[in-house]
Amino acid sequence: MRGFLKPAAGVTCLFALATTGCSSAASDPPKQAATAGSTPSQEATQGATEEASSTSYAPYVSATTASDNDAAGSPTTYNLAFVIASGSTCTPEWNGTEAIGDSAVTSRISELKGEGASVRVSFGGASGKELASTCGSAAALAAAYGKALDAAGSSQADFDIEGDELSDSDGVALRSEAIALLQKERSGLQVTFTLPVMPSGLDSDGVALLESANKYDVQVSTVNLMTMNYGESYDADMGDYAVTSAKAAHTQLEKVFGLSDADAWRGMALTSMIGVNDVAGETLSLSDAADVRAFAEEKEIAWVSMWSTFRDQQCEDGSAGADDAATDCSGVTQDAGAFGEAFAG
Repeated sequence: MRGFLKPAAGVTCLFALATTGCSSAASDPPKQAATAGSTPSQEATQGATEEASSTSYAPYVSATTASDNDAAGSPTTYNLAFVIASGSTCTPEWNGTEAIGDSAVTSRISELKGEGASVRVSFGGASGKELASTCGSAAALAAAYGKALDAAGSSQADFDIEGDELSDSDGVALRSEAIALLQKERSGLQVTFTLPVMPSGLDSDGVALLESANKYDVQVSTVNLMTMNYGESYDADMGDYAVTSAKAAHTQLEKVFGLSDADAWRGMALTSMIGVNDVAGETLSLSDAADVRAFAEEKEIAWVSMWSTFRDQQCEDGSAGADDAATDCSGVTQDAGAFGEAFAG
């Protein structure tokens, strides 16, 4: 997104929160007894009732700038985009421009939490340098990640790995090692990997990243699929493509993590790019968003998300060009916040 093999020997509980009968120091204790319908991420249990869906809504928001649409759909968790490296250093910054402890950002995060929502710090994205490419050791990388988590007051980390960062095998290994170190230091840390997907599923680099997580005993809570930007050959219904992509990746998650059918669904999240996508011909409509939400509820997928709250509004002239729609509006006819409401269900 703009600025999304079998378990190794000794792995006791990957997808710890998705797998029944599994205890792990790397996951927070649930607020109520886990059931067969419980989800793999903390936000899905907070404030839930027996009648509520197990699928929560967790949109991507700007960490630095508030949007009038942030609260649409009453998110349970906000994904804070993005923490990347400051230049070529091992110093984390918000979007590579704002200090990790910037008072304005800290105040914004407090406001987001004001209604009881949690925040998940998202590292990486499509722009700038992910910290694994600038930090010289796993210990230094873990420390950089930790600084950002502490600044946000969060025990949830999202690693949005795409582009060159995804194909950098050395960086992937260093990141896995650092996350494993971080989880040893922070017993409640929940980890999400956000990866590109196609209707055929995760590509070989995405699978290799998850295998690397296995190798280093990373406790993975969810794998978040970026159901967007498939390519010019995919110009049909974006809701259908999201479902097809999820089904293909589901089979891969079963194999990589040795999960049951149900637990593989509960260890999955889905993120759509609302309205016009970065690829010509791809447009996710409000009805597509509703279809994705319905499918996620049917399968008890952990959470659904969108890129992004600051795009969840109609462009001023109603049909702005791709550049405008890619930055601060959806490019489709809609009421402000309508996509948030659709994904929240």
